[in-house]
Amino acid sequence: MSLNDRVLGVAALVFAALITAFGYDLEPPFSYEPVGPKAFPLLVALIIALCGLRLILKGGNAVEPNPPGANLRIMGMVGYLAAYAFIFQWLGFIPATALMATLVGHLFGASLLKSAIGGIIMGIVLFLLFDKGLDVVLPTGILGDLL
Repeated sequence: MSLNDRVLGVAALVFAALITAFGYDLEPPFSYEPVGPKAFPLLVALIIALCGLRLILKGGNAVEPNPPGANLRIMGMVGYLAAYAFIFQWLGFIPATALMATLVGHLFGASLLKSAIGGIIMGIVLFLLFDKGLDVVLPTGILGDLL
C-alpha cells in the first residue's frame, strides 16, 4: 500500500476521534468560563476531522518522500516539544518558551542569534498576552519574583 492523501485523511479522522474521546470528559472543579476547558480540544478535533474528510473525498495523490534530513529535523522537533512539556512548569512559561522557540528556529535554519532574539520576544509577548491580557494563569517558574 502506498501512502497517499486518503490514508492521511483516515489517520486524521482516527486522531480527531481520540481527541474527542479524551477531551469530552474535561470538567473543571468549578465553573469559571462559559464554555469550559473541553471547548478547545473539541474545536481542534472538529477542524482535524473536517480536514481528514476533505483528504478522503478529494485525495488520492501520491505523497512525495521527505527531502534528505527532514526526518531528523522532525525527530528533533518532537524531542524539543517533549522537553518543553517537562520543563514548562519548573522553568516557567517565558524561559521555557524562549528556549524552545530558539531551538526550533535554529533547527529550521535561523542563526542562533536571530532565533534567540525571536524566542525571547515570543516568550515575553505570549506571556503578556495570555497571563495579563486574557487572564490565563501561566507558570512563572524561575522568574516568579520578577513577574
